Amino acid sequence: MVDITTLAATEAVTEAATEKGDKLSIGEAAVTAIFGYSVVFAGLLVLMIVLYCTGAYFKSKEAKQKADSAAEKTAAPAAAPAPAAAQKLAPGSAGHVKLFDVPDKEAAMIMAIVADKMQKPLNELHFISIKEVK
Repeated sequence: MVDITTLAATEAVTEAATEKGDKLSIGEAAVTAIFGYSVVFAGLLVLMIVLYCTGAYFKSKEAKQKADSAAEKTAAPAAAPAPAAAQKLAPGSAGHVKLFDVPDKEAAMIMAIVADKMQKPLNELHFISIKEVK
């Protein structure tokens, strides 16, 4: 059972809301539309600026990397070759190994076997000396 006063109050509120919402003049509608379009346009403009700045940042970063690599390439051949003893070691090189009564070929084989058994790359191992046990 629905109370008649509650039903009448609900109908009155509904009528008031529809009357207020339907009464929008052409001028008010135009102002509302222009405001809505300008908000959307401003949002798109901000998004475009953010994307442009992000792209410019990554382009400058890439250009800097290219310039650094080009500078390294031009600087490397210009340097005079140093003697064999003073040359810079290769990346991951362990330096010189002292060999005692062991030929170079056997020392290389021993180092390869040790690296294989340890399951490590050869350039991560550091051999100080190799000598034959008699």
